[in-house]
Amino acid sequence: MSGAIPRTYWVAGTAVLLALLFAAAATVAAANGGSAAPPAAVPRTPGLHSPDAGFARDMAVHHQQAVEMSFIVRDRTQDEAVRSLAYDIANTQANQRGMLLGWLDLWGLPKVVAGEPPMSWMGTAPEAGSGHTGHGGDGGHGGATGHGPGHAAKPGALMPGMATKEELARLEAASGRDAEVLYLQLMTDHHQGGVAMAEGCARQCATPVERELAQGMVDAQRSELTLMADMLGRRGAAPRG
Repeated sequence: MSGAIPRTYWVAGTAVLLALLFAAAATVAAANGGSAAPPAAVPRTPGLHSPDAGFARDMAVHHQQAVEMSFIVRDRTQDEAVRSLAYDIANTQANQRGMLLGWLDLWGLPKVVAGEPPMSWMGTAPEAGSGHTGHGGDGGHGGATGHGPGHAAKPGALMPGMATKEELARLEAASGRDAEVLYLQLMTDHHQGGVAMAEGCARQCATPVERELAQGMVDAQRSELTLMADMLGRRGAAPRG
């Protein structure tokens, strides 16, 4: 992968984070300068192993691979439809990744937790108060044991839908129609895994803005799945699943 990818999209992510910080500051200033009524209770910060934090960490990793695959195919084909789709996916997911990482910073939580199985947060029951015990709290980890039914990653992949190193190497080596078909198939798998994760956050995350972002991911990626199936059909191919 080109080293320019993380640098390019860190700029986009930083811009989103700054926007979030300015919005938060404006909200606090408005609340302090308004009526004499007592301020509303401040929502408690998600815990280390909460669905909110787990989804932010895992989806940031999941999104980064989508950005990388999209940059690979951009250089492997001249087909404008595929290049346009790849650009849209890279731009959207890089900005969403910046938001997810920005929230972790705002919550004072790490972006990587040693020993935490990917997607273990999806086994966490959304109990009252779960995941909101402060920066150092367990956040309702509750001994979550893994992905749950239907969420198994294929051998060699970190999370469901993610491509393996071998598949990425095949994409880098392909060109023209072969690269287009493989990209669309890999991204279809990727979106299917991403939709399952985002649906989990939409159900379990306690932070309203994060639930809204997750539901937006579900809606957008389902639409792109339909588009990619049509694009595969026009190339005499089909999704792999």
